[in-house]
Amino acid sequence: MMVVFDAELWIWDARRADSWTFVSLPVEESEAIQDMTGGSRRGFGSLRVRVTIGGSSWKTSIFPDKRRGCYALPIKRTVREAEGLGAGDVASVTVELLDV
Repeated sequence: MMVVFDAELWIWDARRADSWTFVSLPVEESEAIQDMTGGSRRGFGSLRVRVTIGGSSWKTSIFPDKRRGCYALPIKRTVREAEGLGAGDVASVTVELLDV
């Protein structure tokens, strides 16, 4: 399954001092991912994904965000720097689920 969307980068409040930056997957697609993956999850309910933003591509995990009702995707500092992105910016994101 592949999801393509635009999303605003945000900083996780609990780790604001560390600048942990994320984007939220759309709720509808998050629900479809949940339906597709059922109970197959790793730690913290994470799912392995391949992500592309601009010219940057990497493997990471998405995590359920109960507060927002969707999956949250961490955006690495190296990617943010390479793509000129910061909190509040909007990025075009492609997420491909692995091991489904």
